[in-house]
Amino acid sequence: MNDRTQLLGISNAIVDILAHVDDGFLEAIGAPPGSMTLIDREQAKEIYSRMGPATEMSGGSVANTVAGFANLGGDAAYIGHVRDDQLGEIFNHDMRSLGVNIRLEPAPHGAPTARSHILITDDGQRTMQTYLGSCTELATADITDETVRAPKGILIEGYVYDIAEGPALSRQAMDIAKANGTIVALSLSDSLCVDRHRAAFLDAVRDGVQIVVADEDEINALLETDSFDATLEALKDFDNLFVMTRSEKGSVIVHRDAHVVQPATPVEKVVDTTGAGDAYCAGFLYGWANDWSLAESARLGTHCATQVIQQVGARIEPGLLESYKSSP
Repeated sequence: MNDRTQLLGISNAIVDILAHVDDGFLEAIGAPPGSMTLIDREQAKEIYSRMGPATEMSGGSVANTVAGFANLGGDAAYIGHVRDDQLGEIFNHDMRSLGVNIRLEPAPHGAPTARSHILITDDGQRTMQTYLGSCTELATADITDETVRAPKGILIEGYVYDIAEGPALSRQAMDIAKANGTIVALSLSDSLCVDRHRAAFLDAVRDGVQIVVADEDEINALLETDSFDATLEALKDFDNLFVMTRSEKGSVIVHRDAHVVQPATPVEKVVDTTGAGDAYCAGFLYGWANDWSLAESARLGTHCATQVIQQVGARIEPGLLESYKSSP
């Protein structure tokens, strides 16, 4: 099957609803400042009704990476489950406006589209109240030869394994990828997610996944190591490409005998670290998809993450690749 797509993302489709609030708002809804809380449908309706002016845009970790990949100039597609409601239309319209090919139509029934209320106080702190809704209804029936096709790479979000059919649909995507010569990348999402699904993740890494994207805590959790040095030693037993971010320590890329250490770029002021890992992943995979070296891909990933932490919001903006090419 002919497919020009470089990267297909499969993940939880969530609309980010960003609004500036005061401490009284957080107190009224019972949200501890800086927390991330899963809420139900009625709580979501209540919070939304209380919010003032807000910015609504597509969100979720892998969706952010796919959006950033597209804004770098990559050819991207996306599979995620939304409802045919207002927020579902916002999610799909936002992704399509970036040139992302949306492979699933909105569902005519089921739970409302997932949303994360991102409440920003004057000190810049973010408090998140998240309703998962429709994104948890992604199913094996959505992962077909027609929706997956034959991209150069597929990026699966670790959180997908929390969905009822998540492990099965992920395996189905890997099987289609194998038949089409597509490379599969797995983002480990967070260390608690790794703890929940360690056995399934390791099975996927041993059979089906060629690239693992993770931060230091997540990869340590996967391999059950207590230090990064121990993790590097454990990776000698794997043939996969490991892309590992280490915050202010930069990143390390390991592929068999190849090791690339990319230092972080110092910045004068960190505004918001949300989405830094997603941005790094977008930059690295853009380089990989365009046959750049591991070192150059890591440098672009670092450039993307560095820009994102100096702004509010996780989105890589258009033109960032040009600024990278012109940087020393």
